Amino acid sequence: MKTDQSKISISQKIGKGYNRFWNNKQFYRVVKGSRGSKKSKTAALNFIHRIMKYSWSNLLVVRRYSNTNKQSTYTDLKWATSQLGVAHLFKFNESMPEITYKPTGQKILFRGLDDPLKITSITVDVGILSWMWLEEAYQVETEDKFRTVVESIRGRYDAPDFFKQITVTFNPWSERHWLKKVFFDEGTKEKDTFATTTTFRVNEWLDDVDRQRYLDLYRTNPRRARIVADGEWGVAEGLVFENFEVREFDIQQKIKQIQETAHGMDFGFTNDPTTEVSSVVDLENKELWIYDEHYEKAMLTKEIYEMLQKKELLKAPITGDSAEKRLIQELINMGVRRMRASVKGSGSINQGILFIQGFKIYIHPRCEHTIEEFNTYTFDQDKEGKWLNTPIDANNHIIDALRYSLEQYHLGVSKKDNTYRALQNLGL
Repeated sequence: MKTDQSKISISQKIGKGYNRFWNNKQFYRVVKGSRGSKKSKTAALNFIHRIMKYSWSNLLVVRRYSNTNKQSTYTDLKWATSQLGVAHLFKFNESMPEITYKPTGQKILFRGLDDPLKITSITVDVGILSWMWLEEAYQVETEDKFRTVVESIRGRYDAPDFFKQITVTFNPWSERHWLKKVFFDEGTKEKDTFATTTTFRVNEWLDDVDRQRYLDLYRTNPRRARIVADGEWGVAEGLVFENFEVREFDIQQKIKQIQETAHGMDFGFTNDPTTEVSSVVDLENKELWIYDEHYEKAMLTKEIYEMLQKKELLKAPITGDSAEKRLIQELINMGVRRMRASVKGSGSINQGILFIQGFKIYIHPRCEHTIEEFNTYTFDQDKEGKWLNTPIDANNHIIDALRYSLEQYHLGVSKKDNTYRALQNLGL
């Protein structure tokens, strides 16, 4: 049942840019990278290759939330078995999810940090739990949570080629994140660490359209290109919002406690996503608790309706981008009865931003696109590099939806869709 690994050309499968990563055996193996830098796909190929090579090995795959593994890491690892021509040697249990190497019984297990007890109590039948892959590590809010899961990789094994390893992959968004201090800063990083940065330029399988999209960012939004295209840390300088933090909280308890929620939508299709964002608005304490989001391109009206239905928002007041009034009317006709169009006019963007800046904002870690936007939404600069009071109109689809949702609190928009006072406030 075993396969002849000598017939597998690893170099042809992974391409360039990952040789040191592939062969590294230090305890921490860390890759931050740009979008499209093939870091996740390469890690998946590497783990499948290693599982077959080392009969004592088992892999624990961790993401911040367990339900995100199925659409990402599990799919990537299953893809990797096909790429290496060894899918017939693995058993795939999607419901768990779990992957078993049939010749030996070695396991690839999937867990989420939302259930830490299930991580610390993991055992395997064959060999030892030797490796962990933490994917999208940026979503892990604190170093303490990371340390807890690292403790699951423990113990010794009597084999001359035995080694333990924690692999960490992520897109960098903010230089303030604990990952920078722990793995990249010379004075504070872990001693037994291999840390590297990769970019889309090492991905020879990107098509010309994707490659040009990254290159265009250098012209349209250089600061975001630093993160998305170069894989470098986002910097705090020039951020529109500095009044936010990522924090886990009990969503239902917060909704019950405050009893004031707001929902907004921005619409896109081919190039821009359709977004929805939900928050708990604590007007008394000037706190905003963002707890849910949706971010997806090419959504048809029926699909938007089904998404809102799944989120149980059909009866909720939702403010949508007024540039798409026909779409809003279609959704109203389908049963989203309390949807209304946003108010737009001279000064409405800055007024909405000023209002949001007056809150302390808490973003639930499951809202990954919201976190990204808050870390990359910056003011524009003039030719001399001086900051302007106008944000760059890019990577703000969640933030626009948030602005629309909060109009009812500062533009005088009634929850019953009375926009007259709002228009008066804007001088229209």
